[in-house]
Amino acid sequence: MTDSLIANTPLAETAAALRGGALDLFDYLDALFARQEWVEPQVQAFVPEPDRRGRVMAEARALLERYPRPGRRPPLFGIPIGVKDIFHAAGLPTRAGSNLPPDELTGPEAAVVSAFKQAGALVMGKTVTTEFAYFEPGPTRNPHNLDHTPGGSSSGSAAAVAAGLVPLAIGTQTIGSVIRPAAFCGIVGYKPSYNRIDPAGLLFFSRSADHVGLFTQDVAGMRLAASVVCNGWDKSAEVVRKPVLAIPSGPYLAQASDEALAAFSAQTDALRAAGYEIKEIPLFQNIADINRIHRQLIAAEFAQEHARWYSQFKDLYRPRTAALIEEGMAVDPDDVADARDLQRLLREEVLHIMDVNDVDMWIAPAAPGPAPAGLNSTGDPIMNLPWTFLGLPAVTVPAAKAANGLPLGLQMIGSWMMDEEMLAWAEPVQALF
Repeated sequence: MTDSLIANTPLAETAAALRGGALDLFDYLDALFARQEWVEPQVQAFVPEPDRRGRVMAEARALLERYPRPGRRPPLFGIPIGVKDIFHAAGLPTRAGSNLPPDELTGPEAAVVSAFKQAGALVMGKTVTTEFAYFEPGPTRNPHNLDHTPGGSSSGSAAAVAAGLVPLAIGTQTIGSVIRPAAFCGIVGYKPSYNRIDPAGLLFFSRSADHVGLFTQDVAGMRLAASVVCNGWDKSAEVVRKPVLAIPSGPYLAQASDEALAAFSAQTDALRAAGYEIKEIPLFQNIADINRIHRQLIAAEFAQEHARWYSQFKDLYRPRTAALIEEGMAVDPDDVADARDLQRLLREEVLHIMDVNDVDMWIAPAAPGPAPAGLNSTGDPIMNLPWTFLGLPAVTVPAAKAANGLPLGLQMIGSWMMDEEMLAWAEPVQALF
């Protein structure tokens, strides 16, 4: 264990202090850069950048000149953010964890990056991603134990938040690349309802499955961040009762390890003891088919996104990424169309089940177990896949420790476009654990 690499950086409290002037912007940034000097070489969450400090400090000075009066500062004034290196950010190259020429990967700044900057955030830098957000890992390590993966593909974003290098980071999820690394790194990960955060300016993996997601250390901070970038966010949304929870029993749940299921059972016991009603409802009896169809869909769309680059730079792709492109090229277009239809139909079916059973949120393990040892694998996203396929909002909170001391997360899944309520309900759940 490497507890010294974990630091408490609550987003909402820090933002309030910077906005109100109780915390000096440059004192705060000086402390973060001092921490980076000894933590970042070990964790390797960020893509290297020459004179990162000089750039960020210059942008901070310009921000302070624009908003000198504490009472009139935007909600994320001075908050440094990590940006997964498949999003475009003005002034920074996009490499996507690949060997392709960066000039091939340029584009206008991502909408989510611009929205955070308009709210006063500062881009601390690009965070490491697996190659084109698939399974070929980067150098990032889990700050809870450097011998273990932080998860993928949003590895750098999750590790940077867990290590206290930034209080907020942007990621993406096409299968499980927000919820899984957040769980592995012991932080909060949020995957919104499909397209609730504008994906423009993203190097797409799969346009039918990609979700822009966020990482913070607590749900209060996530609610603040989501209010800035989620389309149509209702800031007045509050909940006055405990949600009714449901366990999706059956073969989907059985995909988790014995250790994860034992922890999940203890979590459900704690929730019941705290007054939550929990129902067990059979769901995803055909999970093997859902898994296969989702992977087929994203492989086909990935191949479409990379068609031109792959024809020119095939030898620059790493083996697992190249294999996925080859697999996707062989998918029948009719199967892709059928998969998109199934996304809608299955979502309607699950929402109907929630409605007739008076269920507000599903709960499940956030991953099959704790972060695996080694850096060659980023872990299995299987516990996140069906919720991503359906486009439903999901959030994970740290809720237990595995036998080896690494974090285990509790995944909560809300109803379609009910992100505000889901996060509001998740806040006391995090407090419980």
